[in-house]
Amino acid sequence: MTTIKDVAKRAGVSIGVVSKAFNNYPDVSEKTKKRIFEIAKELNYTPNVIAKNLSSKKQMTIGLISSGVFNDNEKDNNAFDIFKGVYSAVSASPFELSIYLIDSQEQKQKSYVQYCRERNIGGALLQGIRIDDSYYKELITTNIPCVVLDIMTETDNGLIGSVSINNAVAGKEIATHLLEHNHRDIVVVAGTKETYVNVQRMKGVQQAFKAKELELSDDKVLYAQFSEQNAYEVAKEYLRTKQPTAFLCFSDLMAFGVMKAINEAGLRIPEDISLTGFDDLVISAYTQPQLTTIRQNFMEIGKVAALLLQDLIDNKLERQHVYVEHQLMERQSVRMI
Repeated sequence: MTTIKDVAKRAGVSIGVVSKAFNNYPDVSEKTKKRIFEIAKELNYTPNVIAKNLSSKKQMTIGLISSGVFNDNEKDNNAFDIFKGVYSAVSASPFELSIYLIDSQEQKQKSYVQYCRERNIGGALLQGIRIDDSYYKELITTNIPCVVLDIMTETDNGLIGSVSINNAVAGKEIATHLLEHNHRDIVVVAGTKETYVNVQRMKGVQQAFKAKELELSDDKVLYAQFSEQNAYEVAKEYLRTKQPTAFLCFSDLMAFGVMKAINEAGLRIPEDISLTGFDDLVISAYTQPQLTTIRQNFMEIGKVAALLLQDLIDNKLERQHVYVEHQLMERQSVRMI
C-alpha cells in the first residue's frame, strides 16, 4: 500500500512538505503542490481524511445532521435541495462533508456533543431540529461551531449561527394577500406548535390581521403537524359543518391535503374556497389549480448555512442569523371576493 513516505521520496521532499501540500499550506509553492499531487495520483495515494483531522489542530469534517427526513412525504424535496446547497458550498472548500440522519429518539440516547466527538466533526449543520428537541437545548452551551436551519437561536454563544427565510414577514405577506382579496373567513392550517417556523408564521399572520383591525380566533386555527394526511383529516372534519372562504396552510404538503378534502366535499378551488400553501414544492406549479404559495430557495439556504459554518469554524465571525430571500408566488388558487 502506498504511503505518504512513498510520495515524499518520489517528489524529493520531506513528509512534512507533502502533508502541508495536502492541507493547502501557503508556504508550499504552487509548483511543488502540483508535482506532489501528480505523483500522488500516479501512485494511487489518497490521504487518510480521519488521520489528517486527528493530527490537525482544526477538524476538517463538517457534519450535516438531519432529523425527521424519513418522516417526509415523497412529494417533499426540501431536505434534498438543502443537501445539494450544502454540498455545493463544501465541495469548493478544504472541508469534508458527512451526512447523518437521526430522529428525536436518537437525540435522547446520545448527546449532541458526544455525537459530534465520536464522528470527529469540527462543525455541524442541524436541519429539521425542533425547539423542543434535545439537540436544540444543548446548543446554548456547546463549544462546537454550529449552524441551525429554520431556527433563530436565543443565545449569546458566539459559535452558533442560523439561516432561514424571514418566516414572520412571509406569513404576513401570504395572509395579507388573502385579506386584500377581501377574504375574512380564513382558516389557518398550522404545522406543529413546537417548531420555530410555525411560531413565526403564525406571528406574521396575526400581524396581517391586526393591520386590518381584524382578529384571528382560536377556532380558526387547525394544527396538522405539517402532515398532508393530517391536514386532509382536519379540513374534512371542518368542512362537515362550515365553509370558510379560504384556507391558509403553513406548508404545501398540508395544502395538498386540504385540496383533497375540498374536492371530496364537492367544492371548487378557488370559486368556492381559496387556498394557499408555503414552500413552493415543484408539484405546486402543476396542481389544478396551480397553488399560490411562498417560495423558499432551499438550495440557497443550504449553501448559505454551509458558508456561514465555515466562517464560524475559521473564527472569521461570531454568531449571526442570516435571512435568505423568499417570494410570494401568485397563481390560480386565490380569487377576489
